[in-house]
Amino acid sequence: MKIHEYQAKELLRRYGVAVPEGKVASTPDEVEQIARELGGVTVVKAQIHAGGRGKGGGVKVCKTPEDARAAGEAIVGMQLVTHQTGPEGQKVKKVWVEKGSNIKKEYYAGLTLDREKVRDTFMVSTEGGMEIEKVAAETPEKIIKVAIDPAFGLQAFQATQLAFALGLEGKSVRKAASFFMSLYKAYTESDASLAEINPLVLTEEGDIIALDAKINFDDNAMYRHKDIAEWRDLDEEDPAEVEASEFDLNFIKLDGNVGCMVNGAGLAMATMDIIKYSGGDPANFLDVGGGANAESVRNAFRIILKDPNVKAVLINIFGGIVRCDRVAQGIIDALSGGEVKVNVPVVVRLEGTNADVAADMLNNAPLSFIVAENLKDAAEKVVAAVG
Repeated sequence: MKIHEYQAKELLRRYGVAVPEGKVASTPDEVEQIARELGGVTVVKAQIHAGGRGKGGGVKVCKTPEDARAAGEAIVGMQLVTHQTGPEGQKVKKVWVEKGSNIKKEYYAGLTLDREKVRDTFMVSTEGGMEIEKVAAETPEKIIKVAIDPAFGLQAFQATQLAFALGLEGKSVRKAASFFMSLYKAYTESDASLAEINPLVLTEEGDIIALDAKINFDDNAMYRHKDIAEWRDLDEEDPAEVEASEFDLNFIKLDGNVGCMVNGAGLAMATMDIIKYSGGDPANFLDVGGGANAESVRNAFRIILKDPNVKAVLINIFGGIVRCDRVAQGIIDALSGGEVKVNVPVVVRLEGTNADVAADMLNNAPLSFIVAENLKDAAEKVVAAVG
């Protein structure tokens, strides 16, 4: 789950992480009023779940409350396009109005799980304000990493090492180390999957503050954090993904034209890979879970076919937890009731218990299924069906 910058800063503030003073606004009038309250230079920042807001015109520095109002008029309601939103962009409904900071130097700080080391890893870089992926690709030596032992957590000496790695001196080292310790506590106690501060800034006054903040959370842990779960903004999520979550379907929309319905995340990823290998493009990732039945298939089909780009559907089910003949019957029942209108080719590959019985059922069904013998055959047939 993702949250907005202003929500991330509220969370960080609870843990003693230094963030600039500010308030959220939904209208130009509110923007001007907040700017007057803060006094001096302010920054008006679009609140969407995407990076690159500044390059897209979603961040403006304002010297007066009148300037802030003009920025609010320009940003609130705009369709903000960044490298992360895609060409369609995202409508801005709120802005964060923040007191300006006297910046001396910008850095990067981030926390996430390193799957190779199987440990949370703290990263810092002197290349603040830049896309960290670009830094990693072009100058990886500028990213300093510290793997954290889960039995002990981030230690003070490690936080101090990270501060020295940024070239900080004097009191700024102690302030940065304290900042890192607090950020780690916020990350672990909130079950975050990512905490990114870019830029982390050193002010002319010697303070270390989070000028921006991005925090993502583990969806499976949100039952422990009702207050954070309430921050979920459904307007920022794909409607199909929101609907899928209501039916416990793991769905992610992609840009291809082959709809995928698979049971198991690993098999779903393998299915997407072999579709690409066969010359096709997956339109989605969709894991219906281990017990595929008529209801889950019906809901999955309805969600997949809402995408006008889908020209064919590949159903790839391994009958381990549930028998293949039951899955086949579920597919037939789901598509025979008239509730779901299927006007694209459907390729089905079932493997596991009673797979031969399932194949006969599909071949004799009133609907025209294309039955595949194996995964390679299924991928080739669905790509051919797309044409």
